[in-house]
Amino acid sequence: MEFIAVLLVAVALIIVVTLAKAVRIVPQQRQDVVERLGKYKRTLNPGLNLLVPFVDAVRTKVDMREQVVSFPPQPVITSDNLVVSIDTVLYYKVVDAVRATYEIANFIQAIEQLTVTTLRNVIGSLDLERALTSREEINRHLSGVLDETTGRWGIKVTRVEIKAIEPPASIRDSMEKQMRAERDRRAAILTAEGHKQSQILTAEGDKQSAVLRADGDRQARILQAEGQAKAIRTVFDAIHTANPSQKVLAYQYLQALPQIANGTANKVWIIPTELTKALEGMGGALGGLSRMVGDEPAPEAKHSAGEVEREAAEAAQAAAIAAQQIHDEVRVAEAQATGGKVPQGLPAPEPVSPASLVSDPVDQRERA
Repeated sequence: MEFIAVLLVAVALIIVVTLAKAVRIVPQQRQDVVERLGKYKRTLNPGLNLLVPFVDAVRTKVDMREQVVSFPPQPVITSDNLVVSIDTVLYYKVVDAVRATYEIANFIQAIEQLTVTTLRNVIGSLDLERALTSREEINRHLSGVLDETTGRWGIKVTRVEIKAIEPPASIRDSMEKQMRAERDRRAAILTAEGHKQSQILTAEGDKQSAVLRADGDRQARILQAEGQAKAIRTVFDAIHTANPSQKVLAYQYLQALPQIANGTANKVWIIPTELTKALEGMGGALGGLSRMVGDEPAPEAKHSAGEVEREAAEAAQAAAIAAQQIHDEVRVAEAQATGGKVPQGLPAPEPVSPASLVSDPVDQRERA
């Protein structure tokens, strides 16, 4: 009895093991390569699969999903003999489980070595600056070469990316200095542009203010000149309306000489001594004439009447000559002050003759 029980247990155990060997469940996105007696038989797809127990065996279990592999940094020499360290990351997927199993022993290691070799060939033909700025071109070249080579292994390289390109420490310092100098240059250019714009705006403001100031000064001068012109015209009309005699004009002209001398310009007046003597003589003559008209003539005056008249005539003649000289000097000074242009103003008074100074209408009437 005991022997029969042990035998039944052994048979049941064999049946369980056989069923376990015969039934294979494959998950999604995986394929199993089956060999029968050491030879490839078939590929198991996802789901429930039956095998021949103790005859069929699963060689490899291949993951059909896309895989990511990050390779360690690799030293690469550029065309300008600089050693740079490059980190790469690879994206691939198995498209044929049989080829990936039988065409190559370890496709991960093969892809890594192929990537390093291709990367050194590509970077070796570029200088450092171009290698730093041509990552897209390097990635496309690597993807093309790897995809062409790994296609016969049943592997599809979908993407190759360069994570980092690390130049030597000395090159990094030089690059930092260069970038700092470039930033300083740009800052200096921007500062200069701002200063230029500020100077332009300041100059435009000064220009507009100067134009406005000049326009205001011009308007003020025009108004002042118009006022002076009206004043001169009023005086001129009043003088011509009153129609003064030549003696009044001569007297007014002599009164205007001190005002001319009080100007800001330096003037030199040369007055001859004969003028004072002539004026004294005129005063004496006019005093004698007044005594002749208003009072009784003195006896000595009667005898020297002819002599007094002669002296008065001579004094009047000297005064007229001195006045004419002063008039000429004033004209010369005015011409020099105005730059050779004779000012347009009131007409010059006619010279006073000695006879007009000596002979007065009242005196003439008394003599008659």
